[in-house]
Amino acid sequence: MLKEKLEAMKAASAEQIPPETLAIMQQAKERLAASGIFERVIKVGDTIPDFNLADAQGRQFGLAELRRMGPVLISLYRGVW
Repeated sequence: MLKEKLEAMKAASAEQIPPETLAIMQQAKERLAASGIFERVIKVGDTIPDFNLADAQGRQFGLAELRRMGPVLISLYRGVW
């Protein structure tokens, strides 16, 4: 169900994005694929090394510390703020 919803959203956004912009986006995707980066990305179930990050209040948390509290979900995304 989620996959179908995401595909519908993708199709709807493609109708609103100018063709020249879509072409630029496609070229960027192709360059990323050619770089081999997709073979090096974190995948579901991968073990990753410990790291530290700050929360919204600036407090430092390490991955090992969070794991002691229970399962950890890491969401990676990109965007322009």
